[in-house]
Amino acid sequence: MPFRVALSGLNAATSDLNVTANNIANSNTTGFKSSRAEFADVFAAGSAGGGGAAIGNGVRLSNVSQQFTQGNIEFTDSGLDLAINGQGFFTLRDGSGFVYTRNGSFSVDRDGYVVNAQNQRLEVYESLATGGFNTGSLVDLRLQTSQSMPSATTFGEVVVNVPASATPPPVATFDPTDPQSYTNSTSSVVYDSLGNLHQATFFFVKTANPNEWSVGLTVDGNQVGGLQTLQFSSAGVQTVPAGGNLAFPAYDPANGAQPLTMTFDFGQATQYGGSFAVSALNQDGFSSGRLTSIDISDTGVVFARFTNGRALELGKVALSNFPNAQGLRQLGETAWGESFASGGVIQGEAGSASFGLIQSGALEGSNVDLTKELVQMITSQRAFQANAQMISTADSITQTIINIR
Repeated sequence: MPFRVALSGLNAATSDLNVTANNIANSNTTGFKSSRAEFADVFAAGSAGGGGAAIGNGVRLSNVSQQFTQGNIEFTDSGLDLAINGQGFFTLRDGSGFVYTRNGSFSVDRDGYVVNAQNQRLEVYESLATGGFNTGSLVDLRLQTSQSMPSATTFGEVVVNVPASATPPPVATFDPTDPQSYTNSTSSVVYDSLGNLHQATFFFVKTANPNEWSVGLTVDGNQVGGLQTLQFSSAGVQTVPAGGNLAFPAYDPANGAQPLTMTFDFGQATQYGGSFAVSALNQDGFSSGRLTSIDISDTGVVFARFTNGRALELGKVALSNFPNAQGLRQLGETAWGESFASGGVIQGEAGSASFGLIQSGALEGSNVDLTKELVQMITSQRAFQANAQMISTADSITQTIINIR
């Protein structure tokens, strides 16, 4: 009997050492979660006899539970390295279905998909053309490497102050090439449908009527329509046209692009004392652009940024969680699979409900506490030695009984 009990103790101590050894071996593994050996005592049915107390039959390994505590966040130089600060798992897809991991070390494959070292693709919620994301289904994250499309200028804003003391110019007939025919001017840029840049110049002509100005526009030196009226109140606030919008006729750039049809908002223009001053010249067009970087926000939104200043939303990183994470099936490569014990997957977004935030340019290190594991190793070693000594003692007792004459 003592031999079997001590042998179960040796096996238990060996299992404990194996778990500890695996934790120590993975102390530098990204996204690794440590395990803990859990034991239970063993009693045989009917082991108590003659009214005496039951004596146990040893110990057994009842479970090896995973510890999903947070690992340290370590910053890296790659924007595609991701770490979860809080609960949740990255959702990956391969040929056999979905797998889940805390290892956010990602790169781009030859087809532009974001993958891990096992070529499993990162799953995201697809961005919608109308804004937002389709949280009802998952798609593989694929980085857009083509150029960003240009957009023609259709609307702009001109914020200027025209001098209240201005007088009509010496030349009565407006000519954009004759500085004597206008009072002030300022220039900006506009874009056609092909992304080509054009020089747009606004001309301000003081009329003979009090608080009234005429506004002209040229694109690349070509006049666009005639002069339009801009009036101010006695307080210097723009009043005509109502709303401040001046719509100019279509202008054909004669380069294969669509004609430019532009409206500019002069609603914030003023007529105060002092000199001519330009506060803002804005327009909504832009040229084509090349991909410069990929940025990922703390809520998981993936942005592609281009040289033209545009940022395109490619998707939103999908996180997954489970009612019982300790019940997940270990697949190796710091990945887990859903099981009956884990419960059904719960999908969500970073920063919502119980899901943590995403840190771009960082990785979550192993949650193994080396000091704790080394102490556990000593404890398991002592238990192993004690059980071995128990076997030696039982052997001596048995030998003594055998030697009785």
